[in-house]
Amino acid sequence: MDRAERRIVAFTAGSHGLVHTYELSIPILLTVWIAEFSTTAATLGLVSTVGYGLFGVGALPGGILVDRFGSKSLILACLGGMAASFLLVSVAPTLLALALAIAVWGVTASVYHPAGLSLISTSVDRRGTALGYHGIGGNLGIALGPLATALLLLAFDWRVVAAALTVPAVVVAAYGLTVDVDAALPESAVVDGGGEGSAAADETGDGTKGEVSPSTIVDDTRVLLAGGFLIVFAFVTLSGLYYRTFLTFLPDLLGDALGGLVDVRLIDPESPYAEEFDLARYLYVAVLMVGVLGQYLGGRIADWVRPERGLIALMSVLAVLALLFVPAGATTASFLAVSLALGVALFTVQPLSQATVAAYSPSEARGISFGYTYLGIFGVGSLGAALAGTVLTRAGPRELFLVLAVIAVVGALAAAAISRFATRRD
Repeated sequence: MDRAERRIVAFTAGSHGLVHTYELSIPILLTVWIAEFSTTAATLGLVSTVGYGLFGVGALPGGILVDRFGSKSLILACLGGMAASFLLVSVAPTLLALALAIAVWGVTASVYHPAGLSLISTSVDRRGTALGYHGIGGNLGIALGPLATALLLLAFDWRVVAAALTVPAVVVAAYGLTVDVDAALPESAVVDGGGEGSAAADETGDGTKGEVSPSTIVDDTRVLLAGGFLIVFAFVTLSGLYYRTFLTFLPDLLGDALGGLVDVRLIDPESPYAEEFDLARYLYVAVLMVGVLGQYLGGRIADWVRPERGLIALMSVLAVLALLFVPAGATTASFLAVSLALGVALFTVQPLSQATVAAYSPSEARGISFGYTYLGIFGVGSLGAALAGTVLTRAGPRELFLVLAVIAVVGALAAAAISRFATRRD
């Protein structure tokens, strides 16, 4: 990559990490809010569900806005909105005010994935590698964000912590203002109208592509469907379902498995934050951290082979690992090996999936294509949490991982169908 492309990758990777830092700091803060607002876990669960729901549902309108107004401006708006929302959280006097602040986070954060991925896919030649680094930023936010929040809560009041979390967003936004998107545009992107600075992307002459209307949305959607994008959507929805089903109760599953192998507490069990620091939580962080390697591998693979072919192999691997998870609990070594392998494979899928979306969508509809993608991953995929809870309540871990294996097999078939029936648009 040249210098301009590296700056775009740094900007988007940093923004990606912050989106997930805020996303996963909310569950850590929930433990404090129960006492602060004299409420119940059920009520706060509903409050957070509203924010997370908007985070998923807002991806589609976010993608539409990207195609009309450009990626960089929406990423900057996302960063500013997330910082403002957590500033509102820090001063929220009532539970209703807190709910509104979290809703603001959900709305503003929802535009990030279509905006960031559209920017990378239209502005960086080595798309797969760039998507891998972008995913690494997200994984670091997923793993280290909630850990940093919990550590800060040990030393500071929660309101101070919420206000402090706004600082990184301001810093990344300031860096983003210095990023020149046009300088990184590949020559081909200018020719085919794929870049934000190209003539096609600037149809009105003022940096936008015109007014958003139902007809433009229908036209862009029709263009996508004409190339078989519905099959791509089916795959990303299945990958999102696997992701959410696997990760939602993973800390508890790891804790149950480790309970019969080791029993180590890292801080005083009487501490109100003891639950955040048991060994299972650290293994959970480790599973997310090795996902950094998976993101890198996925990005490299996407530059070596057609990404949909890589997805066939990876979903097959995820099916096998799901079947091995429960039997691996017989020994510490085998359990750690399978758990960490799942972390690597799960996150290797993401850059390949994103590269597939880019390959099977025209550049002029790239934003809405990622909007539909993250509607499937975070919106429909969120049903994985309910699926996991239902299976664990009525059956057990063995049956849950059997369900995961089935999802992975169907995902592999969907990836094969992409290669066979969909039309590449790149």
